[in-house]
Amino acid sequence: MSLAPVIAIDGPSASGKGTVAERVARRLGYRFLDSGSLYRLTALAGMQSGVDLSDAARLADLALVLPVVFSDGQIYLDGVDVSDAIRREDVSRGASCVAALPAVRGALLERQRAFRAPPGLVADGRDMGTVVFPDALVKIFLTASAQARAERRYTQLIAKGFSANLSALLQDLQERDARDSMRAVAPLQRAADAYLVDTTLLSIEQSVAAVMDIVKLRLPQAGDAPAPQ
Repeated sequence: MSLAPVIAIDGPSASGKGTVAERVARRLGYRFLDSGSLYRLTALAGMQSGVDLSDAARLADLALVLPVVFSDGQIYLDGVDVSDAIRREDVSRGASCVAALPAVRGALLERQRAFRAPPGLVADGRDMGTVVFPDALVKIFLTASAQARAERRYTQLIAKGFSANLSALLQDLQERDARDSMRAVAPLQRAADAYLVDTTLLSIEQSVAAVMDIVKLRLPQAGDAPAPQ
């Protein structure tokens, strides 16, 4: 029995991969996995429980039993809508620290793979194409300049009513990029067979269109696609 196809979209924070992945999934009628939310949820659960975010063992225990529900675009933790809470900057920083812990990554690995089901899955994160779904039919590395990503994050936070400082956001993103790329386990990197999509000068609609063009090359005749550029 063949496994359901996976479209893996990886990239740095605020590159737009989550929004793009969700829209691609909707167009295809596929399931959607925002893997980063699982790390954000683990960080938030740890913060709410008073667990030090360097305590790998306790955080891994939390990750294994996270009472999380994804429903109609909202994310619930133990019955409470935390869709906005997990996007706070303190939770984002915490998630980056938590994601560097091998015990936590191991605890969440099978939970992520369990999202793979017919008719298919679009998964976004840092290591979807390199670790979680190395056999993904389509692999895309979505990126943008740090300045563009900081401006996007600033706009998102202001729109949600949070205070934000553009310079601080830029510095935080640069530090997070370095941390994600240099961690010992599942570092952020472009898979050798992943297509590169730079969204610095693209709108969300243009980014979705660029990804869909690649998907159309790979589905349903994967062998006919040209080599990634």
